[in-house]
Amino acid sequence: MIPELGHFALIMAFVLSIALFLIPLAGSFVSNSGAMHLADSLAVGVFVFIAISFGCLSHAFLTDDFSVRLVSSHSNSLLPPMYKLSAVWGNHEGSLLLWLLILSGWMVCVAISCRSLPLVFSARVLSILGGISTGFLSFSLFTSNPYERLLPSIPADGSDLNPLLQDIGLIIHPPILYMGYVGFAVPFAFALSALMQGRLDAAWARWSRPWTNIAWGFLTLGIMLGSWWAYYELGWGGWWFWDPVENASFMPWLAGTALVHSLAVTEKRGLFKSWTVLLAIFTFSLSLLGTFLVRSGVLTSVHAFASDPSRGLFILIFLFLVVGGSLCLYAFRAPAVASRIGFNLASRESLLLFNNVIFLVASLTILFGTLFPLFMDVLGKGKYSVGPPYFNIVFLPLMALLIPFMGLGPIARWKEDRIRSWQEQLSTPVIAVIICSLVFPLMGKDSFNLWIALSILLAGWILIGLLRSLFDRLRGIRSITTLVGRLTPSYIGMFLAHCGFAISLLGIVVTQQNSQEYDLKMLPGDSKTLSGYTFLFAGVRSVNGPNFLAEEAIFEVTTEGKLVSTLLPQKRRYLSSDSIMTEAGIDAGFWRDLYVAMGEPVGSEGAWAIRLHYKPMVRWIWLGAIFIGIGGIFTAFDKRYRYRYENLVTNESNEDRKFAAAP
Repeated sequence: MIPELGHFALIMAFVLSIALFLIPLAGSFVSNSGAMHLADSLAVGVFVFIAISFGCLSHAFLTDDFSVRLVSSHSNSLLPPMYKLSAVWGNHEGSLLLWLLILSGWMVCVAISCRSLPLVFSARVLSILGGISTGFLSFSLFTSNPYERLLPSIPADGSDLNPLLQDIGLIIHPPILYMGYVGFAVPFAFALSALMQGRLDAAWARWSRPWTNIAWGFLTLGIMLGSWWAYYELGWGGWWFWDPVENASFMPWLAGTALVHSLAVTEKRGLFKSWTVLLAIFTFSLSLLGTFLVRSGVLTSVHAFASDPSRGLFILIFLFLVVGGSLCLYAFRAPAVASRIGFNLASRESLLLFNNVIFLVASLTILFGTLFPLFMDVLGKGKYSVGPPYFNIVFLPLMALLIPFMGLGPIARWKEDRIRSWQEQLSTPVIAVIICSLVFPLMGKDSFNLWIALSILLAGWILIGLLRSLFDRLRGIRSITTLVGRLTPSYIGMFLAHCGFAISLLGIVVTQQNSQEYDLKMLPGDSKTLSGYTFLFAGVRSVNGPNFLAEEAIFEVTTEGKLVSTLLPQKRRYLSSDSIMTEAGIDAGFWRDLYVAMGEPVGSEGAWAIRLHYKPMVRWIWLGAIFIGIGGIFTAFDKRYRYRYENLVTNESNEDRKFAAAP
């Protein structure tokens, strides 16, 4: 009965989402305030019924209701309760329901926050979100019903959740990733509503910025968690593989980064209005494209959901409707609201424009590399594979080209600045950074590494620009009130995000350049020294897990005769599915990771294929990403985003204006 209740709740949410899409939107064109006022209540209703449906599906998994096909296919009675819960979204149908739950949650947040906006504007925003919800609810009900029954033959037990997904990382990774993925629907809806109204002003940009920054911050954290999971769970010792589904989340992040910066220019100076709207459309379109790639079955990946072609066709049609409709509206409206304000080549606007172009080109190059094999396959040209060499060649130079401008951005003034002023502010710190980049790579090493020196130089360049900007803001402070006024959440968020980028940059380059890896055959009692650490293979023991049996290796790691850690990698066999999985043993540290993964037994003498890794500064990659994500979210707490829409006359706080104009 509970599954039927969940199915009924999903149908009710579908009906309400249709009403949300049509009634307030129609009311906005005929000036019917009663119809427009319904938007808030309808958005809450959609959320309530989707939440009920999600709760019913969760109940079916937690109570082992194997009469539900989805539960029978992706869970079993031996599965620990926390993995039964994550199994709800460890499949296509359940993850789509989570997608809808998060979208409806965003809708409720918008409904509550937009009560100070003009009624026509907010009604259209919620109607657009209702239209997106309608499309995905119809997708769930007509092609991906999570409540399909197995009657009258009910299995005694289920199959199993994919062993790769039986991990704490996959409990928290999808919800956080979807918060960002789905969250870009909000700036998309704001952009279309502003286009309909023909009012792309600073007020629209200011109200759109916090939603964009929060979605972008969550997507950053979600990508970070996915990278962390792939690092320790797959047993390969890597942190990014340029997997097509990894790219599906990375492309909206790149476009979203451009959108975050473009909105800042539109809010502050009234520039890039048409460009900003186009970026909002493009970013959400990439989110929809990622959904298509993951759920259509056109890609093979450990991250993808196996789906039949009819599902992919449904999403593809919906993608064309959403993207095509929004681009038609853009083509019709954008020329009438184009910016007419000028700026100097030496200005913050120029730097941010260059930033936008670089991030957009980066996202397009990754899009090309991801879709090229699919196009060639459709054209009958054979099977092609685009791997890390292509992405590294085209992506890394673009990021290196971007970094010099990142150092200038925080100290540059709006509208017009002087290059000589930049030289005066940064010349001395640059000399110090150059010296550090030449000295640090030699510390403890016999040879000079050019790439590490370059990474220190570029990261240092970012940091000195930030520190110079912070010094200017703190200069002359005489009270806490002045300090709070200058260190706004928006500024602190920017500072954290740019610092995080510098930290991740260092981690990426040092990890790539100084990592050491060995694949070897080891018998109990054998040892291997790696970067000053000795790995002693002490033996293998059997371990019984809740739903698996494992062979667990014991490695004692020492340096200079002192025990550093005991690593316990495992080779697991899951009972229900008879799947074999590798669990790496990792000693994590701030400066380095020691990593051991078991392969297969070799011969009859008790030998095993073993993979040893030494990973310097790999944690800096995720630490920097955490800073970036938190910085993006923190900017949304700036008090100027809480001002009433119709009262927004100026685009800058007094302190912001002061430091934008300061010589």
